[in-house]
Formats: sequence, C-alpha cells, structure tokens
Amino acid sequence: MAEATTTTDHEAIRMWVEDRDGRPAAVRTGEEGGILRIDFGDAEESLEPIEWDEFFRIFDDNNLAFLHQEDGRSRFNKFVERDYGN
Repeated sequence: MAEATTTTDHEAIRMWVEDRDGRPAAVRTGEEGGILRIDFGDAEESLEPIEWDEFFRIFDDNNLAFLHQEDGRSRFNKFVERDYGN
C-alpha cells in the first residue's frame, strides 16, 4: 500500500484534486461552512459544489490538513487536524 502525504498547500491540493477530475464540495450542516469533501462525480446527492475560495476558507478556518496518496490515480484522501509540531 502506498504511503499517504499530508499538506496544507492550497495549490498542491487543487492540482491533486483536478488531476483526478475532482471538484470541491461540502456537506451542508446548517452552520456556516460545512463538512468538506471532494466530489469525483460519483452520485452523492448530499454534496453541494462550492468554489475553491470557499473551500480553502473553510479548510483554513478549521485548521485542516489534506491527507492523500500521490500513488498513480489513487483518490484516497481525508481531511485531518493540522499537526503544528512538524
């Protein structure tokens, strides 16, 4: 299994997502923002498309990092809490 990499770099995240035909999305929770997701076009009616600016505002406001696999076309990704110790 390939190792996962963590980043907070907006451009690196955007490139990874777009290279896999993904789009920024959120699950609306009724509160400001929402739960971030990447929409790869799989049928998920609960996802609402959002613009990259809003995506990264929510990402930064919640001190998130993007965990992902660089391996080939893997779509494995997860939003995790930032580790300020590194």
